[in-house]
Amino acid sequence: MRKQQIFCGAIILLLITSCQFGGKSKTATEQQKPTYKTDWDSLAKYQEAPEWFKKAKFGIYAHWGVLSVPAFANDWYPRNMHVVGSYEYKHHVVTYGEPKDFGYHDFVPMFKAEKFNADEWAELFQKAGAKFGGVVAEHHDGWSNWKSKINPWNAYDKGPHRDILGELEKAIHSREMKFVASFHKARNLQIYQKDTANWLNDTSYFPYNPNMPTSSNDAVISMMYGNIPKEQFYKNWLGELKEVIDNYSPDLIYFDSKLDKIPEEYKKEFVAYYLNHAAKNNQGVVMTHKEGELPKSVSLEDFEKGRMNKITKDYWLTDETVSVGSWSYTNDLGLKKADEIIHVLADVVSKNGALMLNVSPMANGVIPENQQKILLEIGDWLKINGEAIYETSTWKVFGEGPTKQEKSGMFLDKITYTNKDIRYTKKDNNIYAIVLGWPGNNMEINLSSFANETNILKVELLGSQESIVYHLEQDGLHVITPSQRIDDKAIVFKIFTE
Repeated sequence: MRKQQIFCGAIILLLITSCQFGGKSKTATEQQKPTYKTDWDSLAKYQEAPEWFKKAKFGIYAHWGVLSVPAFANDWYPRNMHVVGSYEYKHHVVTYGEPKDFGYHDFVPMFKAEKFNADEWAELFQKAGAKFGGVVAEHHDGWSNWKSKINPWNAYDKGPHRDILGELEKAIHSREMKFVASFHKARNLQIYQKDTANWLNDTSYFPYNPNMPTSSNDAVISMMYGNIPKEQFYKNWLGELKEVIDNYSPDLIYFDSKLDKIPEEYKKEFVAYYLNHAAKNNQGVVMTHKEGELPKSVSLEDFEKGRMNKITKDYWLTDETVSVGSWSYTNDLGLKKADEIIHVLADVVSKNGALMLNVSPMANGVIPENQQKILLEIGDWLKINGEAIYETSTWKVFGEGPTKQEKSGMFLDKITYTNKDIRYTKKDNNIYAIVLGWPGNNMEINLSSFANETNILKVELLGSQESIVYHLEQDGLHVITPSQRIDDKAIVFKIFTE
């Protein structure tokens, strides 16, 4: 009888509790999940730089798609081939014929991606030390690298007949890396449709020309060239983003320039949709903007081929490319050296930024050996010195040395650092002094930024077994390099403090 009374009492208590809460119980996590509305004040409640991004510092993505097929000039070939008299136009006529007869859309069957292996890409990115990676989801050229129901020009229905974005997302996420999808579509919209007086001044990727496929009225062809009604373009832009969010849950969505062509209401709807999707999945996501095209309250500023020249409170991103002259593959593609990229990485991280490095695969899906070599050199350096990059914060100064960056911004002139240039990062009580080159054996270096520091406990050089001789003077911390060369690219002194 006693057990029956206890059981009945428990049932009654459960029924009362259920009635009090409308018959439904919510977990603490469900109750805490935010709902974002389509206004900037609501969206600004989101923390635009999640913890994973603050720690990651380095990622890799790829410019790859139909634009890789011509392999000529640069990633603006698809536009310039339609501009009569241009270098690309002349090459195109000789190689493929007049653009009116062989337009950019005719390259699509030639993009087969027959050697693309998403796991090989992801493994390479990981070996290179990247914490996030991905691919261009859609470039200016109107080609979608995923299985799209909105855009007929997609990798599943045409070309390789594969869901490239989907394959790479699985490969990246399976390695516990964060996944990147970049969107360059906004520039695709033709502004001066049927306005032949202004078409070459158009800020769109494909200029309207009544003698070219870019002016086609064909319902399918016109979608690739952005020659469609503006309202239809805006709806497609938003719809395609929703497809990628729903199907692949990217951790970072990067936007290229000309996002100002998209009306505010569409941008707000995108941000709300992305953040609400992320909240349901307990996912911290990042979106980027250039030159204020999205509010800083919801997104991080990106500096294409540039960066800040000082420490900032806000986090930001630099996107650079392993190549010289083109973001996509060309037959004569020039390449940077690994040390150049490592120096940019150290400079960016010392000022509160992160670096996303672009690679340029061939149309068949192979990342060329010479690009792979550079990535693996970066990875080897990070295996030894990565603790000075990953999960670090800024110190009281970003660095010292003779080489100066005069201004912040995009598309900066090349800056060549020397072994007298030093960048600083911090983790816990440790300060890392990254010397951008090998100063020589048994050489004394003065870290002048330590002039007023008195709490030095010990100094080590990452990757060296030798004891580091040091002494603190009024003008700074003097350290002696080891008797044997460690690395030509950059070396890192780890300074232990109280």
